Amino acid sequence: MTDEIVTNFHRDAVSSFRNAKKLAERAIEQASDEEFFATIDEEANSIALIVKHISGNLRSRWTDFLTTDGEKPDRNRDTEFELIGDDRVSLMKFWEDGWQILFNALEPLGIDDFSKTITIRGEPHTIVEAINRQLTHYSYHIGQIVLLAKHFRSKEWKTLSIPKNHSAEFNQFLAGREMDGKKGVESGLEFSESGK
Repeated sequence: MTDEIVTNFHRDAVSSFRNAKKLAERAIEQASDEEFFATIDEEANSIALIVKHISGNLRSRWTDFLTTDGEKPDRNRDTEFELIGDDRVSLMKFWEDGWQILFNALEPLGIDDFSKTITIRGEPHTIVEAINRQLTHYSYHIGQIVLLAKHFRSKEWKTLSIPKNHSAEFNQFLAGREMDGKKGVESGLEFSESGK
């Protein structure tokens, strides 16, 4: 039973990270270059800076995930909140590279790996704790990305989930398709992309 729980958690964690990445990218795609770099006030972060921060965190936390501390000595977190010669293309490459590091570290984990302990800033974490910590952190920031993109696009925003007043249609959409393993955010994205 324990192996089954670990296997299910692992599969769900990978799927949840993929869905979070996809949700962010669908929001980012809708933002113009001007909106990508815009802030809503002097204390706020732009989509660009949130992308840069998540990317830096991905690189730090998931490089040598099982063998080195998650806060790498060459990471300069403060510069993740500054634009230093960055453009949209370079930031999105940093983003893609960071997510690839995560999936390269996460997908091959075996059941025995889940009995290990890793550290983040010297604090011990079980593998489940580390995964949940990062999933929560990225989801928090991805919510910010979605909110900013939706704010900037206003009436031109293309919803990423169930549109207002379309819950009944969404339920029919779910009932009318074969069970394909898609759940939650993934189903909402599929529904919104179907134009129903």
